[in-house]
Amino acid sequence: MGSLVPFQDLNLLPDPPISSSSNTNFRRPKLEIRVKSEPIDDPMSEIQTPDLIPSSPPSNDPNFLALEPSSIDHNNDESNVYSEFYRISEMFRSAFGQQMPQHTTSPQPLDSDSGAIVAVPNGENQVAALAVAAPNMRRQKRSNELVRVTNLSVEDQRYFRDIVRRTRMLYDALRIYSMAVEERRSGPGAGRRARGDLRAATLMRDRGLWLNRDKRIVGSIPGVFIGDLFYFRMELCVVGLHGQSQAGIDYLPSSQSSNGEPIATSIIVSGGYEDDEDAGDMLIYTGHGGLDKLHRMCNHQKLEGGNLALERSMHYGIEIRVIRGLKYEGSLTTKIYVYDGLYRITESWFDVGKSGFGVYKFKLVRIEGQPEMGSTLLKLAHGLRTRTLQVRPVGYISLDLSMKKEKVPVFVYNDIDSDNDPLYYDYLPRTVFPAFVYAGGNMGCNCITSCNEGCLCALKNGGEIAYDHNGFLVRGKPLVFECSSHCSCPPSCRNRVSQKGLRNRLEVFRSLETGWGVRTLDLIHAGAFICEYAGVVLTREQAQVFTMNGDSLIYPGRFTEKWAEWGDLTQIFPEYVRPTYPSVPPLDFAMDVSRLRNVACYISHSTSPNVMVQLVLYDHNNILFPHLMLFALENIPPMRELSLDYGVADEYTGKLSICN
Repeated sequence: MGSLVPFQDLNLLPDPPISSSSNTNFRRPKLEIRVKSEPIDDPMSEIQTPDLIPSSPPSNDPNFLALEPSSIDHNNDESNVYSEFYRISEMFRSAFGQQMPQHTTSPQPLDSDSGAIVAVPNGENQVAALAVAAPNMRRQKRSNELVRVTNLSVEDQRYFRDIVRRTRMLYDALRIYSMAVEERRSGPGAGRRARGDLRAATLMRDRGLWLNRDKRIVGSIPGVFIGDLFYFRMELCVVGLHGQSQAGIDYLPSSQSSNGEPIATSIIVSGGYEDDEDAGDMLIYTGHGGLDKLHRMCNHQKLEGGNLALERSMHYGIEIRVIRGLKYEGSLTTKIYVYDGLYRITESWFDVGKSGFGVYKFKLVRIEGQPEMGSTLLKLAHGLRTRTLQVRPVGYISLDLSMKKEKVPVFVYNDIDSDNDPLYYDYLPRTVFPAFVYAGGNMGCNCITSCNEGCLCALKNGGEIAYDHNGFLVRGKPLVFECSSHCSCPPSCRNRVSQKGLRNRLEVFRSLETGWGVRTLDLIHAGAFICEYAGVVLTREQAQVFTMNGDSLIYPGRFTEKWAEWGDLTQIFPEYVRPTYPSVPPLDFAMDVSRLRNVACYISHSTSPNVMVQLVLYDHNNILFPHLMLFALENIPPMRELSLDYGVADEYTGKLSICN
């Protein structure tokens, strides 16, 4: 598994490098757990909890260190992966004067008498076993132990990615659920004012479900990818990417350092200071302080707190995580936050700002060799959405695969080879069912405006509407009944979501890894409807005939039931019961997509998908033949590929039922 690379003994180093970190083997300092108070600098500073505790770490790594048997409950699905994973702590020496030079362009020599690092003789390797967090442990203080995770294998990356994905899924589902409950209690609109993001964060804190609280990670966070997008500041805290709910600089405060020396680990660049300059790979970041309540400069900034921490991080050549806060059209909030990778501080100086007050400035340069910035991809997707219909860029072989059968165009892109396969099929926007499926009565509700929990359609769903007022799925269910043409409610009813068709701009693209795939050009919110998986439905007898002819079919019954994970709140509420109504018998039909198909048929397979299948009925009441509606399991940024779990392979061919 991956390892932790400690910082070198700073007494033995010349000026620390700025370009990249070293791979030299170092002596291992003793692991120590020292818990001190976090300075109260924002309303949520009391929210301090340990990691979400995943099931079990990969077991094929000979270097993986086991915990003391008494400290881990091996039957608990929430065993603490970080407590097992971290073997080496990273600490810092202090060696700086009380005053910073007015303009610093390179790190200064370190004081050889500094004692911030506790040296340990070679061969001594003490592993501190952390007890598993109790479900109701509140306000566990944030650790002061600095570590860096390195050398993660592909398997490790998948493992930690799944931890982060599940944590974010729980956060989003809990936020949507808490707002829906508030809306039912106080009426529409009250949930939006109730700050569901704070409610969700608080509940997860109280049950010890925040990530990366038992260690402060320097550099990349395992499982968080460059380009990941967040709607709320509190979600950054939940996954451990940025530990401050309001402050723009996250750092180890001097009160928690053995020698009173702060170290910065991440910043948020959101345009809050007029002296900031952002050129993407290089930015001039203005320190904090000096603002009034209207965010106007009114005082000189001081070399303290986060400002001093940034200077110290520059002094040691420590990388900084950079998160950008951007305005985005259609966002639930005024801003979205995108993780853009690691930067190093190369210069710092005190200057007179535009307002005439003194400010501290820091020049950050992005470390080379990282994936493209998420903010760059946001701009690229925006350009494709606004300009592609006027001018066809190189690589686009179709500007609308649906031929206007969808409300928004579906692009087709291939800059790899001459394969134009998607253009050879007729586009099918909705599934075609046999005529007998529509036989029988179809009762509807009598609602005049939008439906509520007391109407007939809500009773079909077990007494609740499946969607909130934003159109997001509150929790996955075996089957969702939407309002139909037999209902009296208007088209704007909140119980009419998936039947309205595609709303996000998607792009079928050629990939060396997955063949044909699908990516989004829009930001898709967790719980939002994406599109239908469409085809021509065949009965069992018809499917047997098609199979004899060698045709490949899609079997809906083989899709993994990922809907059960969306909205599963058993980690929050012990009494929570997963929905089992309306129940659906095993799906015993196939879908022919050999001649008619839609964009969903090109979505790639993944065992950790970002899209799930939710069964929905709206144009008939035959539960044996539901629609296969696709919903987002997580926030999906623009230019991110969509993925589905197609389930088990065919017992005869050994292949997945997948078009591409």
